[in-house]
Amino acid sequence: MKYDVKDIGLSKTGAGRIRWADKDMPVLASIRERFAREQPLDGVRMSACLHVTAETANLARTLKAGGADLVLCASNPLSTQDDVAAGLVEEYGIPVFSVRGEDKDTYYSHIQSALAHKPNVTMDDGADLVTSILTENTDLAPNIIASMEETTTGVIRLRAMEKDGVLKFPVFAVNDAHTKHLFDNRYGTGQSVVEGILRATGILLAGKSVVVAGYGMCGKGVTRRMQGMGAHVIVTETNPLRALEAAMDGFQVMTMDRAAERGDLFVTVTGDVDVLRGRHFEKMKDGAYICNAGHFNVEINIEELSELAEDIVRGVQKEVDEYRMESGRSLFLLGEGRLINLAAAEGHPSDVMDMSFATQALTTEYAVKNKDDLQHRVYSVPEDVDRWVARVKLDSMGVEIDTLTERQIKYLQSWQEGT
Repeated sequence: MKYDVKDIGLSKTGAGRIRWADKDMPVLASIRERFAREQPLDGVRMSACLHVTAETANLARTLKAGGADLVLCASNPLSTQDDVAAGLVEEYGIPVFSVRGEDKDTYYSHIQSALAHKPNVTMDDGADLVTSILTENTDLAPNIIASMEETTTGVIRLRAMEKDGVLKFPVFAVNDAHTKHLFDNRYGTGQSVVEGILRATGILLAGKSVVVAGYGMCGKGVTRRMQGMGAHVIVTETNPLRALEAAMDGFQVMTMDRAAERGDLFVTVTGDVDVLRGRHFEKMKDGAYICNAGHFNVEINIEELSELAEDIVRGVQKEVDEYRMESGRSLFLLGEGRLINLAAAEGHPSDVMDMSFATQALTTEYAVKNKDDLQHRVYSVPEDVDRWVARVKLDSMGVEIDTLTERQIKYLQSWQEGT
């Protein structure tokens, strides 16, 4: 079996971490048990480009239990847990091409290694696999049954592909499923971003002015957690509806040009480029911290930050680089501008990833079963999948909800009965 991990000797530790995460992923475990019996993915070759974490490992185990022949590579150079990668290879027999800290060339060579598997189904965290197929590996496209996309950034890219008419196979926007973006994006991102910042810096958040760029589901999660830690939160937005929502939720809303002068800590979470750039860095306070919670490291213009710096000191703290300006100010960039929750911490809690990855697994099963009816476009996750995952998650939490009566169902489906 071919693979590329940092140290296969880390496999025992990695297997332990995978089992530890699994105890908090009961929905996915129930799917894995059924998949092992029914083999809905038997004979399907899969390539997945995901964050290689303990939670992802349990998704990989589930897909393999269902009969899939799976190869995994990293979707971010700093998100790999090297012991987990080794554990997947040695303990579970799943080929992995992923090394934490890999350079750009290695990152893309690992994507090519995953695609050399000649997949029928792909699973993406940022659409790099799909993009590589449509640009460099076009011979693979006719054999792709479908692809699953886990991130907001990836869905944006895929909808642009569909609009431009270049999408050559069906794609499911798993990120847009309720059991993904309402929970993973909001609660998972919110908690793990705070954890990553605290691990990297150890700062006290109470009393700090924290600027959060973007008020989508991820932004909402970050603002709420920061507020809960006692921070004064400022939101920047380009979408008037989200800006209005942030203002009515009690947050200060202003332009980044104004916020740049006030922030002690900046968190970008928009999915767009150049959210923080030269003119903002020039206004920032001495000692300001800058980090990104969006999928790609494009939200902070690091090139312009570097050009403004008189000196750059790498690793003043683990995952912290100091940019010393000619004015005497210092700005601190966390996690190389990559996903702070994975660069400096271990990503989302297993509890919330349980839902996201359960939805991934079930959507993959749906795509394989319905392959003859799918067109070359971006699909939503079937509502039945969302509801099933939510129901089983509630059961695992010991939460009971009401059931509609026959009369209530009839009323909701009719129009005749009024006041």
